[in-house]
Amino acid sequence: MTELKMAFMAADTPMAQAARSELMSMYDHVPVTEADVIVALGGDGYMLQAMHDSLALEKPVYGMNRGTVGFLMNAYEPNELPARLQAAEAVRLHPLEMKVVTEDGESAEAIAINEVSLFRETRQAAKIRIMIDGVERLPSLTCDGVIVSTPAGSTAYNLSAHGPIVPLGAGVLALTPISPFRPRRWRGALLPHSAKIEFEVLESKKRPVSAVADATEIRDVKRVTVMEDLERFASALFDAEHDLEERILKEQFTA
Repeated sequence: MTELKMAFMAADTPMAQAARSELMSMYDHVPVTEADVIVALGGDGYMLQAMHDSLALEKPVYGMNRGTVGFLMNAYEPNELPARLQAAEAVRLHPLEMKVVTEDGESAEAIAINEVSLFRETRQAAKIRIMIDGVERLPSLTCDGVIVSTPAGSTAYNLSAHGPIVPLGAGVLALTPISPFRPRRWRGALLPHSAKIEFEVLESKKRPVSAVADATEIRDVKRVTVMEDLERFASALFDAEHDLEERILKEQFTA
């Protein structure tokens, strides 16, 4: 079996950089543009960055944990890496596409693999109107913010905001409020992954809101549209005994 050509990428931390140096001394490696697989060394944040890069490169990413939590990462073990890559299982992660119009009328777009979040910018609570597929579902949500999460991102900020954990392949997105005040009992919704989610910021000058797609923040937004991009995907590789679907399932039984 032909060995996969590897490119090693690492976060800018001593532990990640040391791991990259170790792997480069052990294995042949090529530039990212020539690689069959990208080996990303760092934590979950760096893995997200690598998967964003892979959307354009159309190359799978195999992460090894040189960070803290490492939910999206495989264990760091430098030995037998080519065999691990050959045996790894691929997961396709479709990103969210965020389109915004700011208070000044400017348009912008960004991509999120985990989630798109809206946040209040000041001490004033945000007031947000929510439309799903052109139908008004909430005329006014008073809150600190609101999250649209993919299944892969449902165990991240979405879970911290008491949103549901969504299994891969469920075909749904999680819509979760952050500290809702009115309506007080609304705890969010599960939406078809084909849904078009539109947010209108009410009283936007008095109650400014920012929109964040993973690491990309756009401030003073007036309207935000979120849809899953079914045409593009990032491919992440996981060791068979630690696949992402199993991790998401286990997370639902963690005390």
